[in-house]
Amino acid sequence: MADLLGSMRRTHNCGVLRKEDTGKTVTLMGWAQRWRDHGGVIFIDLRDRYGVTQVVFNPEHNADVHKLADTIRSEWVIAVQGEVLERPDGMVNPKMETGEIEVMVSELKILNKSKTPPFMVEDNVEVSENLRLEYRYLDLRRPRIAKNIMLRHQVGACVRAFLNENEFLDIETPVLTKSTPEGARDYLVPSRVNTGLFYALPQSPQLFKQLLMVAGYDRYYQIVRCFRDEDLRADRQPEFTQIDLEMSFVGEEDVMGMAEQMIAKVFKEVMGKEVKTPFDRLTYKDAMDRYGLDKPDLRFGLELKEVSSIVEGSDFKVFASVVKKGGMVKAMNAKGCAHFSRKVIDDLTAFVAVYGAKGLAWIKVKEDGSWQSPIAKFFTDDEKAAMADALDMAPGDLIFFVADNIKVTNDALGHLRNRVAKELGLIDENEFRFVWVTEFPLVEYDETEKRYVALHHPFTAPMEEDLDLLESDPGAVRSRAYDMVLNGTELGGGSIRIHQPEMQEKVFNMLGLGQEEAEEKFGFLLKALAFGAPPHGGLAFGFDRLIMLLSGENSIRDIIPFPKTQKAACLLTDAPSEVAFEQLAELALRIKKDPAS
Repeated sequence: MADLLGSMRRTHNCGVLRKEDTGKTVTLMGWAQRWRDHGGVIFIDLRDRYGVTQVVFNPEHNADVHKLADTIRSEWVIAVQGEVLERPDGMVNPKMETGEIEVMVSELKILNKSKTPPFMVEDNVEVSENLRLEYRYLDLRRPRIAKNIMLRHQVGACVRAFLNENEFLDIETPVLTKSTPEGARDYLVPSRVNTGLFYALPQSPQLFKQLLMVAGYDRYYQIVRCFRDEDLRADRQPEFTQIDLEMSFVGEEDVMGMAEQMIAKVFKEVMGKEVKTPFDRLTYKDAMDRYGLDKPDLRFGLELKEVSSIVEGSDFKVFASVVKKGGMVKAMNAKGCAHFSRKVIDDLTAFVAVYGAKGLAWIKVKEDGSWQSPIAKFFTDDEKAAMADALDMAPGDLIFFVADNIKVTNDALGHLRNRVAKELGLIDENEFRFVWVTEFPLVEYDETEKRYVALHHPFTAPMEEDLDLLESDPGAVRSRAYDMVLNGTELGGGSIRIHQPEMQEKVFNMLGLGQEEAEEKFGFLLKALAFGAPPHGGLAFGFDRLIMLLSGENSIRDIIPFPKTQKAACLLTDAPSEVAFEQLAELALRIKKDPAS
């Protein structure tokens, strides 16, 4: 059966030929990236996902082929056959992996033409993200994006191989499931067969993987799509991918150790980097005390220090009143930064305001050891000495203070710490620094709902030592939860789960879920736990976020083949979109018009 290719079949890709291939007859296929005419000889950079090879059309070698090549334009799809030649002296391109050779073409087929692309299909081209996403199939041809997509495949393959070798089973869980809103909003799917009822798309396979532990499948994993209807940003998407795993008969160290081995294998086999294990451990309390955030970047210092006890009796009423109200005063010593101008300090003051801070107090230590600051006059010599000692103050230092409630103070100073480190060049971008943050609070108090809510999810086990506090002081109960943090970004998190129905009911009750509501939302889980559930735990990694960090990209959209915008829209397909009235009628749905429209 004849086809457009005829007898031509690709023998090599466009990224593989080298000087040792000189003299071979090869067939390449791909897209014409660049077209150049030098003295009547036509040069085309032929590109596929593997790389770029320069192909040459010389009228003295084949006049007919040269004439046809003269019609080719950017992004036309072509097939060429010819001889691999070593490039002449002075024509080698060291920036190209195939830069020592070129292919002298003796046969050419034009497989398809292309309209003029809306942007150049190459790296380092200034083009709006919206235009790139509208023509994503063109954007995906660009070498940088193609490299990211291939990295994604390599990491996924490595993860699967590791988990398969360690006796994990890859088991699919349902995509149409029950809505159990205890976190972000669910994406709802109306049922046609069961009028008025809805499925939800899973925010995670959490409950199903726990049921698999009850079923005896003691090592489960899945690289799985999940969905959350939440506000988006650079590292979030409405649909995202998790590396999800669960293990039976384990404690925290077992799960964390397995996760460390997996990540170390990915770094070694995919990135060619050795990762030292075990990773550092920090309790949640230590992380917040020293860094202000529960995902600290440990590649630099600038640790925070609380000075509430030193300033609570001072004449500086802003500090004293905050401490009296139960808040805190915390400081960061930006060593050697006394040269910061007032404008820089004002910019940093505006920066911390984003995180709720009402101001940013500061003290510069002059070369003679005296203080330059609007607040210096409010402190006694003893208070100054105590602060200088606590904060390791020395000439040339700049101390920043935030005074507010505990959450605002930590949040503002924690992010200020990261920003100052970046501006000072303290961060080694080639370093990968891992840390586990452990012993998170089990719950936090929600002022809006006037009740405790689960910090992670309501299936996380409390620490045995804190069980007596479940009823008397829920906010003080620590959980058996753990997050893996890389360079200040949470890579993944998990916990040891509650495996006894009595304990699960007790936690539901603490969260304000009465017996009837708990039965309605989670009755199937409680029933399963009553049939011999083993101790179990697991975690989930943000696969997209991991690839973003490994690739060095700043946006998660650059490592996902077909991402959504920050408004959760697909510019390529124009989704979400209206549907036909008949489709809505089948589902017994009606669009409610906005009265204001």
